Amino acid sequence: MTPWYREPWPWILMSGPAAVLVAGAATAWIAFAGADGLVADDYYKRGLTINRLLAREDEARRLGISVSIFREKDILRVKLNGANPEALFVHLAHATRAGHDIRLRLAPVSPGAYEAALPALPRGRWHVVIEDPRGTWRVAREAS
Repeated sequence: MTPWYREPWPWILMSGPAAVLVAGAATAWIAFAGADGLVADDYYKRGLTINRLLAREDEARRLGISVSIFREKDILRVKLNGANPEALFVHLAHATRAGHDIRLRLAPVSPGAYEAALPALPRGRWHVVIEDPRGTWRVAREAS
């Protein structure tokens, strides 16, 4: 009589639960190693400030402020109509990766035109928020 470990059936029957254990360990590693960039740590505070943000966007519409965004190699240019602040702040938020978000200060180069050096950005969808230094208005756009 051959010992049990030389028979194929015990190994075939044990391979199913062993595969589940390996898959579970791999899934747990993926879950803990990768941060979820879509969930904000302070989601409650952000929810409370949504009315203020909407009021600032309404203020931009009321003032007739419009923007055009241009990207040329490593320069971000913004053409602004309806206002002439001393500078602009641009927040570029990646749609799925919070670690790639950047905030830029754009300096005026001519009346209504602002620009700043733009670091290399990963491909994807971007949420662009342009606002004045005093925080009285803001304009939000989507860009690729």
